[in-house]
This record gives sequence, structure tokens and C-alpha cells, in this order.
Amino acid sequence: MAQPDLAQLKKLSSQIRRDIVRMVHACQSGHPGGSLGCTDFFVALYFHILKHNPKFNMDGKGEDLFFLSNGHISPVWYATLARAGYFDAKELSTFRFLNTRLQGHPATHEHLPGIRVASGSLGQGLSVAIGAAQAKRLNGDNNLVYVLMGDGEQQEGQVWEAAMYAAHNKMNNIIATIDYNGQQIDGPVDKILSLLNLKAKWESFGWTVQEFNGNKLADVLSGLENAKRLLTQGKPVMNLMTTEMGFGVDYMMGSHKWHGVAPNDEELKKALAQLEETLGDY
Repeated sequence: MAQPDLAQLKKLSSQIRRDIVRMVHACQSGHPGGSLGCTDFFVALYFHILKHNPKFNMDGKGEDLFFLSNGHISPVWYATLARAGYFDAKELSTFRFLNTRLQGHPATHEHLPGIRVASGSLGQGLSVAIGAAQAKRLNGDNNLVYVLMGDGEQQEGQVWEAAMYAAHNKMNNIIATIDYNGQQIDGPVDKILSLLNLKAKWESFGWTVQEFNGNKLADVLSGLENAKRLLTQGKPVMNLMTTEMGFGVDYMMGSHKWHGVAPNDEELKKALAQLEETLGDY
């Protein structure tokens, strides 16, 4: 694989963060905090790591697949898909409006390119991704399946059933990532329901686990590349990706308040002043 153009990827991250705050502000609804925190992950995945085709086909044969389990961070996914050529970026202006393809949580009945399953009901995404990975095995397709979950989502029991299944079946074609920002809708994760030693938990469930900083683009790129190498150990791989909610907008950073609150007009101006327009706003 060619070396990533880090400068260009950073420009994409800045533009996508602008897209996110503008989308959520326009409809006064949505989830900016986690979207901003995960922007570098999405940029690294879609613009360097993932083998994918914007000329979308639902079955995904012959390409890598990505599933978003924590579907409430749809703004970052939609903005990434648009900037990657799946649909016109101008459509981002319809986010969360009536009759839009860009629903608050990703859905399939609108036939938005890039979306293969409805998501946002927490705890289900890993199971879906494992099913897709099993299908690839049965079809002799050597491409990989990726899935992103939230850390608060680890409080869902279905996650751990799926974790056992993947390890038991030695599913070495799936790479999962947890957005480890320590925040969920009601407050800090440790205060709502502590996850204790999450790395030790996933290792005890039979996964290979690595950790990296999700707000340093170079670290995300090297982490995702290393995850592919770790699959050769014959086990599924879990990335514990430390991020800061609201990363890139100073007044949003680190607070669960911005899990699902839209900026007002003045707050939007402050956010955009901190985010360089690099590709042109939609």
C-alpha cells in the first residue's frame, strides 16, 4: 500500500469536522461530540485503509466492509461518504430533515450509498459485522470487515455474546474498534457503569487487543495497518481507540454535554473559526 499523504488527510479531517458542525447546526439536532472525536478514524479508514468502491453495491463482494454500530454519530459517516464520492456533498444540507436519505441514524430503506444496515440500536453492530465476516469466508472472499462501537455500548450484553462467538470461530477477518472517549449520554462512563479493565476483558474473551490515540491521525493510520498484521495470529482484533469527545472544537472537548446537543448560531461561528475550510463547504 502506498504511503499516506498525511497533509492531505489532515485537510480532509478539518473539512469533515466543518461539515459535521454545520449539519447538526442546520437542523438543530444530532450528535456532534462523538462525530468530531472519530473524524480522524473515518478519514484514515476511507481514504487509506479500506478497500472500497464508491460505486456502491450492497453485497460488497470483493471489497472491505465497514459497519457503524454507534449509529448516532452518523454526521461523521455521512460527511466522509460524501467526501469520498458516494454522493454529492450538497446532500449533507438535508441531514435530519423530513424525507431525507440522511436520517439521524443510518437506515437502508432510503438507499443511501455506503449504508448496508440500519444502526444505532446499541449492541448490535458487532453481531452484524461478524455475520458479514462469516459470509465472506463462505464465499471465499479474503477481504476484511471493520466495525466501530462506542465505549458506553460495551454495557450491552449482546456485545459479549458476539465477542465469544468471533473468538471461538477464530474469525481472523474482522477488525473491531471502540471509540474510547469515556463519555456517554448520561455522563462519564466510569460513573454510569464502569467498564473496569476493558483491555483485559477483551483479551480474556480471546481477542488480540491493541491501543492507540484516535485523535492523532498518524497513530490511527499505523494502528489500523498494524491491526491487519495482527490478524495473522488467527484471532479477531480489537482496537481500543482513545479519543476526546468534541475534538477540534475547544468548548465541546471532553464533555458529555455535546453527545447530542446542536450548537447555536454563535457557537457555530466559534467552531468554524477553529476548523479550516480546506475543500470547500457544501
